[in-house]
Amino acid sequence: MDTRIPVAVLRLPRGPDPNSRGFYPDSPRFIAQCRPSISTSAASETDPEQLQREQHARSVLREGFLRCLLSMTNKKVQFHMHEKVKVEATFGASDIDVLNFQVSGLHTPIGVQKEALIRCQDVISFSFDA
Repeated sequence: MDTRIPVAVLRLPRGPDPNSRGFYPDSPRFIAQCRPSISTSAASETDPEQLQREQHARSVLREGFLRCLLSMTNKKVQFHMHEKVKVEATFGASDIDVLNFQVSGLHTPIGVQKEALIRCQDVISFSFDA
């Protein structure tokens, strides 16, 4: 006797652009991601050395953040989220845009989720033991 149970598959609709990113090139989100910051453009017009210092500072901060993400892999991480919610999970990975964290064993106030994605915009801070 076959005891397999069919499982429904959730298919998300394709985005409006050919790459299926889910937003239009003239949307506020796309414009915000592609537009250089005001301080960078102002610095480039006035002082090329200031622009170079700012770019170096950004690269140092970015490298430190990426090393932090790498060191969090397979460790218990506590996420402090909006509405004073605290959750704990084993960190897995981040997407390339650092918009989502993939975690395992997510302990929430209402239960445990085996696998989950946490949106970065919902996270205020996170901590882990090195």
